[in-house]
Amino acid sequence: MARLVHSMIRVLDEARSVAFYRRAFGLEVADRLDFDAFTLVYLANSEADFELELTVNKGRAEPYDLGDGYGHLAVTVADLDAEHARFTEVGFEPRRIVEFAPAGTRIARFFFVSDPDGYQIEVLERSGRFA
Repeated sequence: MARLVHSMIRVLDEARSVAFYRRAFGLEVADRLDFDAFTLVYLANSEADFELELTVNKGRAEPYDLGDGYGHLAVTVADLDAEHARFTEVGFEPRRIVEFAPAGTRIARFFFVSDPDGYQIEVLERSGRFA
C-alpha cells in the first residue's frame, strides 16, 4: 500500500517561505538539500509524518505562474476561531470562516489563506471527517 510522504511547491524566497510556514503552521526545517541549480527544503512538525517540500530554483526572479491546475493544501487545527484571529493579528489576511453545510448538515468549517507565493491553504477545524 502506498503512503503519502510529501507535496512539493516552488517558492521564490526560501527564508520568507520558511518563516511563513513556521509562524502559520509550526512547521520546521526537517531537512535541507542544496544543489547547484536548486535547493530542497523539507518542512514538518510532530502532528503528522507528511512533509511540505519547498523547491527554490536558484536565479529565478519572477513569480511562478500557478496556472489553473493547482487547488490547495489543507491543514487541520483544534481551534479555528483562535487561529483565524491569530492569522489576522500577524497580518496573514485570512479569508472569512466558512461553514460548509450543503444539505443542512455541517461537513466542514474552514478558512483559506495565501502563502507568500500565492499558494492557497485551507485551514480546517478538526471535526468530523477532518478530526
